[in-house]
Amino acid sequence: MDGARAAERQRVTASRWRVAAGVAILAALVMAGLWVLPPYIDNFRLQQALEEFVAKPESAKTPEEILRTQVAALAARTGVPVRPSQVRVARNEGRLRIEILYLVRVELPFYSVDLHFHPAAGTR
Repeated sequence: MDGARAAERQRVTASRWRVAAGVAILAALVMAGLWVLPPYIDNFRLQQALEEFVAKPESAKTPEEILRTQVAALAARTGVPVRPSQVRVARNEGRLRIEILYLVRVELPFYSVDLHFHPAAGTR
């Protein structure tokens, strides 16, 4: 009978360790998600602001270099580090299209990841 009790105790202990390991892994994934989420939120806010910016009638008449500077300033207000050189401006048949290419490095405790973003907006 002692052997059966010992085997049962060992099985219960192993089961608890598996549950604890699963909880630890789940917690680590949640923490990583919380570190990675802010750049995605900032990119969403930049996308919305860029669409509003391009929709303004005066944007279509503004020279490209000024547009690049204005878009970089807009990005800075939304918390995104963008230089004017990362802003692409294209005009075609009276239509304006602005694209931004940038990356954000996220430093996790044991790993770092570069997130690449490409918000864009244009007139129709």
